[in-house]
Amino acid sequence: MTHVRAARTDKAEAKARQGHGRGGMVRAVGSTAVMKVLVMGLSGIIGIVNSRLIIQHFGTDAYAQYGLLAALPALLPFADLGIAAVVINAVAGSDAPASDRTVRRTIVTAFRILLISAAVIIGVGIVISLLGWWPAILGGGLLPDGGSLAAFLCLGTFAVVLPLSVGSRILVGLGRTSTQVSSQAVVAPAMFLGLATLVAVSAPAGSFLAVLSYLANGLASLICLVMAARLIKPQVGRALREVPFPRRYPGVPAIGVAWPMLVQMVALPIAMQTDRLLLSHLTTGTELAQYNLASQLFGLVVQTIAAAGIALWPIYAKARSESRIESPMKPTLWFLAGGLGLGLALAALSPLLTHFIAGDRFALDPWLVGGFVVFVALQAAKYPAGMYMTDKRGLTFQVWPILISVPLNLALSWWLVGVIGAGGPIIGSAISVLLCQVIPNLWYVTRDLGRRRAEQPGGVEVR
Repeated sequence: MTHVRAARTDKAEAKARQGHGRGGMVRAVGSTAVMKVLVMGLSGIIGIVNSRLIIQHFGTDAYAQYGLLAALPALLPFADLGIAAVVINAVAGSDAPASDRTVRRTIVTAFRILLISAAVIIGVGIVISLLGWWPAILGGGLLPDGGSLAAFLCLGTFAVVLPLSVGSRILVGLGRTSTQVSSQAVVAPAMFLGLATLVAVSAPAGSFLAVLSYLANGLASLICLVMAARLIKPQVGRALREVPFPRRYPGVPAIGVAWPMLVQMVALPIAMQTDRLLLSHLTTGTELAQYNLASQLFGLVVQTIAAAGIALWPIYAKARSESRIESPMKPTLWFLAGGLGLGLALAALSPLLTHFIAGDRFALDPWLVGGFVVFVALQAAKYPAGMYMTDKRGLTFQVWPILISVPLNLALSWWLVGVIGAGGPIIGSAISVLLCQVIPNLWYVTRDLGRRRAEQPGGVEVR
């Protein structure tokens, strides 16, 4: 009888955990997606006005360079050296993050690594500037009057702000992704105030507009850090005081999770975010400006999907710590359908939006719009499996397919630019996402779920 009661109790607890897991996933994704839609709706409207201000008052060339320089962080997500995964997993797996010593040591480690990374980035920027390499690196989209200095200022501002990004990682680990998303609401208004001021005083600042976006994003990062510090008080404050004393306050081993994350973060930007560089080097018309605008418009959808997807990370991390099995298969179908629907809706609106922003200066190529629709859908489909694969085993598996995607995407994009113009790079990126991320990740997840079911036949699974 005792064994029967224990079995019933275990079964009841398992059902409760299953309901909590499913409900927590829906709430986390839903609240984050809603918040992201609200923030991106506000930011999108203001962003369209910002683009119009830039094109009307500073010209198409200034807008092209603005998009080129503003996208530099997409080429440098590896700047945190993979420490984001370590912070998120530590915070998400802790039952008491406000008092957990391991959590504080992880935060200390993150600050130390990011400070070193920031110093290296600034040093590299100085060397590039002294050698005059910015035009060779960024191509013809860089303005000859002040473009190189603007590139260095953007890179330097990015480096200074980098350590503040610990706050957003803590919020994600706490399951407060919607809070992290809400902080982004300040970026577009801050950018608008800066642009409006420059226009009002007729400042000849066309080469330096992108610097405003880095300052605005820095403000958002600072807000995240302050909110995170309050939620797990006194961990962040104590961690900051411990940073200068590595012998007295040692950090945590981070290489096991950080290295595969770092490799991905080095490879993915090369594979997915070099589109503007290719267009800057291989075209001479309005292709770069077209791509900038299409990327800005469809980026609203991509960022919404990304925020909702990252909300799954702490859910899967928590499930691993509790020996529960959370399957990402159904969420993959939800995300794919949502991404495709949002992409098609934006494609239908793109002619009106393009005319409002750019007037008769240029229109978006159909190949470019269609490529972004497919790219958005595939980006959405990869998130649930990718967030499931955030343990050491899963992150390590993703390394080789992503490394293969680098030459594949560059070759496809280079070739397709010559064939179909502005739409070539995004179509190349979509093909490489399908072949090197979506398909391999789903194959891995299928095998991993089978392995975990075999190892833990009594494990609880949320399908």
